[in-house]
Amino acid sequence: MTPLADILARRIAKAGPMSLMEFMAECLLHPHHGYYTTRDPFGTSGDFITAPEISQMFGELLGLCLAQSWMDQGCPTPFTLAEIGPGRGTLMADVLRATKAVPNMHAAMQVHLIEASPPLRAVQRDTLTGFDVTWIDEAASLPAHPLWLVANEFFDALPIRQFTRDAQGWRETQVALAGEALTLGLSSPAPIEALDHRLADTKTGDVVEICPAAHPIVTEIAARITTHGGAAIFIDYGDWRSLGDTFQALKAHKSVDPLAQPGLADLTAHVDFEALARAAQTVDAAVSRMVPQGELLGRLGIAHRAHSLAHNLADDALTAHIKAFERLTSPSEMGTLFKAIAIAPTPSLLPPGFAQ
Repeated sequence: MTPLADILARRIAKAGPMSLMEFMAECLLHPHHGYYTTRDPFGTSGDFITAPEISQMFGELLGLCLAQSWMDQGCPTPFTLAEIGPGRGTLMADVLRATKAVPNMHAAMQVHLIEASPPLRAVQRDTLTGFDVTWIDEAASLPAHPLWLVANEFFDALPIRQFTRDAQGWRETQVALAGEALTLGLSSPAPIEALDHRLADTKTGDVVEICPAAHPIVTEIAARITTHGGAAIFIDYGDWRSLGDTFQALKAHKSVDPLAQPGLADLTAHVDFEALARAAQTVDAAVSRMVPQGELLGRLGIAHRAHSLAHNLADDALTAHIKAFERLTSPSEMGTLFKAIAIAPTPSLLPPGFAQ
């Protein structure tokens, strides 16, 4: 057992089964044994690789998208350029490089990274050497300024509650003990008010996941945008409306048993983009249609950018560049698995590449 597995097993033995949400929170953010609080999991040497690590094109195009949105709203100054869950800082570095020639933009912006992990803050500080960056723990600490924000593979790492529909209500997935080993089980059936709207489109045996932590984060960001101006782009793997068991674990770029090594593997679940949109709409933000990542990057000009970069490449470097393009855009890779939505003050101010 890992040190965290031992801690959780003793807690369950004393207090009874814990929800999947509590288990995920402990595995990811335990102060001494949590996955994100103790390591840098990104890149080829980590457990998974994200789009910004695959190619600079991803961050460059998103940066120019945000810059155009800033200009479309009159180039307000000062404004906040922010990322939530910024990983190694690669995406923000590419955004800043791509926008350095946009007149007055860098002089007007205040860069904020929303990051809870001390090890990742250290990596981000190295990546963004030379830039004036402020680190904060939560979106509520953002300045009261116009806000342009990006979140790439952030919401999938938030703890979820998972329910299986029963003839008498919903049974919640729990982590319990079988002897000394951790195991998954289900609670007794009960009505769940947060799932009342899913009774019409689910049947007995269907699995639905909700992410309670996502709603206040999205409403905080959306409220600032509707009040002060700006836009936010959320990109993640998932779909419109949760259905099915998507709880999973990754270690060394491979799927592993989510209960096998608590604290040593990344735990994630697919993002319910409908839930993100509903949260933003509660504060009257305009929300785009959900767009597959490959389609969004195509609208933003990735083919032209890929062709331009290819002129200076040859042999293995050119092959790697072509593979990166395919990985970001192909339907068989990240192109349709990953989706994006944007929020803005009004439909007419949605960023380029998005539509309501």
